[in-house]
Amino acid sequence: MTDSRVFISEADAYLFGQGTHYDIYKKLGAHPSQKNGEKGYFFGVWAPNAAQVYVIGDFNEWKEESNPMVRMEESDGIWTAFIPGVQEGSLYKFLILTPEGRKIYKADPFANYAEFRPGTASRTTDLSTFRWTDQKWLEDRSRKNLYEEPMAVYECHIGSWMKHPSHPDGGFYTYREFGDRLLEYLKEMKYTHIELMGIAEHPFDGSWGYQVTGYYAPTARYGTPEDFMYLINLMHRNGIGVILDWVPAHFCPDEHGLACFDGQCIFEDPDPRKGQHPDWGTRIFNLAKNEVKNFLIANALYWIREFHVDGLRVDAVASMLYLDYGKKDGEWVANINGGNENLDAIEFFKHLNSVVRGTYPEVMMIAEESTAWPRVTDTIENGGLYFTYKWNMGWMHDFCDYMKLDPFFRKGAHHMMTFAMSYNSSEHYILPLSHDEVVHLKCSMVEKMPGYQVDKYANLRVGYTFLFGHSGKKLLFMGQDFGQEREWSEERELDWFLLGQDLNRGLKDYVKELLELYRNYPVMYK
Repeated sequence: MTDSRVFISEADAYLFGQGTHYDIYKKLGAHPSQKNGEKGYFFGVWAPNAAQVYVIGDFNEWKEESNPMVRMEESDGIWTAFIPGVQEGSLYKFLILTPEGRKIYKADPFANYAEFRPGTASRTTDLSTFRWTDQKWLEDRSRKNLYEEPMAVYECHIGSWMKHPSHPDGGFYTYREFGDRLLEYLKEMKYTHIELMGIAEHPFDGSWGYQVTGYYAPTARYGTPEDFMYLINLMHRNGIGVILDWVPAHFCPDEHGLACFDGQCIFEDPDPRKGQHPDWGTRIFNLAKNEVKNFLIANALYWIREFHVDGLRVDAVASMLYLDYGKKDGEWVANINGGNENLDAIEFFKHLNSVVRGTYPEVMMIAEESTAWPRVTDTIENGGLYFTYKWNMGWMHDFCDYMKLDPFFRKGAHHMMTFAMSYNSSEHYILPLSHDEVVHLKCSMVEKMPGYQVDKYANLRVGYTFLFGHSGKKLLFMGQDFGQEREWSEERELDWFLLGQDLNRGLKDYVKELLELYRNYPVMYK
């Protein structure tokens, strides 16, 4: 705890304005504190266009003017308040009064915990109480050359991996319950990492977690931040790395989130051609603004420092690199050179990756980049974006298109399976068979295959053999290792009953043997 009078200094405000305060999440948000010996919580929020800001919550019966915040004179719109007596677990929001007299009710952008949906409030918490016991994992991780280690990733959505039969809303297991169950499966199958979808707080289950309102809050669907720490700690104690999906490309437009936060567009550009994504109905971060870049870079570091994650899979990188991504003529604005490259996004990625990899070289920054943008994993000195890995989307499309073909036609299409070797050394690649390939009428992996049912499984075994023999790290979405036949849906669990059938059990055993072969022979992964 610290005295709130010095909780945010003039230097803090200056660095935030410069976009280089990488610990800003320790200053803004809600933090246990004390003043004159009295315990409570310190609150801080960035709202440069507000006429006044109040903290409202269950601790003041949501009375609108009970706890006014004070604007820091030496800052560009940082408001602070110390409220005595606030307990951990209290619900709160910021009430923002605009110069026109309009009232806006917002969740805390830096909150570490949120109310369970459909509630939209933030919740106070204290991240310092969890006792980590994964020091050996972190020490071993720091000594390894990650390019020389096996990497077989199990991509997973917690809410639909397995449903709890007695939980009323969504049937969700908690982070702890999920971790205990998943660990057994991962150890049996010999995966090296899990990649978790949809961890940051989001209001709509159907977004899969890719339309975020709480970037600093593990979703309350599955429990508390401490429960999530338990999950990661458990995985590390058992030799399994944890990668999170991270979404800096766009954010949810819901009223309680970041959109028009203080009555004006401070996280997004006010010009809809720059600040809105028509395909997804979301808002686009304004990466020309230092405070916005700081918000995101500090968020990446937050997950690494406070939750010990081993990597971030950066979602929708292509949508950030191209100003006209998913837009028609008239819906976008060219850069100062007249091109469609997003110069601010390019500099953001260089800044992000230089900070993260410069501080934590053993942590992976993974780009989901779906175009032929050059040098995604090259160094900044060589003109690259300096990601650790790039998803090889070209390989994935060629692989799926080839495997769909009737064997009679494959003899004229072998180039689809060999083409990736022509550019294989241009980047550090991950070969992804992800959730995106088993939704929206694309069929599950086994149902993509031609032939009768027994032929489909035989084809998929051959395909997976090619995957594990091909250069590049590996990623499989949950269920595809045992032949999930229905497309994935966040509304239901995997069809685990299929493991009672010979074809599915045989595929699972085959993938397990491939994983064991891959991990045991360095020639397969170096």
